[in-house]
Amino acid sequence: MLRVAVISDTHAPRFWKAMPAAVAEQLGDIDAILHAGDVCLPSVLDELAAYAPVHVVRGNNDGADVAAWGAPETLELDLDGLRVAMIHDSGAKVGRTGRMRRRFPDAGLVVFGHSHIPWDTEADGQRLFNPGSPTDKRRQPHGTMGRILIDAGAIISAEIRPVT
Repeated sequence: MLRVAVISDTHAPRFWKAMPAAVAEQLGDIDAILHAGDVCLPSVLDELAAYAPVHVVRGNNDGADVAAWGAPETLELDLDGLRVAMIHDSGAKVGRTGRMRRRFPDAGLVVFGHSHIPWDTEADGQRLFNPGSPTDKRRQPHGTMGRILIDAGAIISAEIRPVT
């Protein structure tokens, strides 16, 4: 089984001065970390990489330094047999499931961010997952991040966890 932490929209240094303790508590047993963009400073990725390998996509607030760290606009990878796609901005809520299925037809999981609004839904065999933001909750009651358990190509569990 693969334990995956999912995070997005850390917006350092405005909101992420250093890794929040509640985020660090979620990373102790993690095998991989997915960051869905708006990192803003590559030092955030270095902090996360101390816990597990980090896969990241570039957000609309990320510059050349985050891209140089290894953040493309989109990313497709295999995690324990599950095809995973990542993008920062999945577009409007209306039509999202069809749009992501067309853009990533082979993905069983699409991870995205941008809105800071946690989202976890499944449509047509594809799970769409936005962990929210751990540091800039906007109109949400808590800052959040996600944890997903994958086994042999299947999502065993996916949850959004409050970290503030």
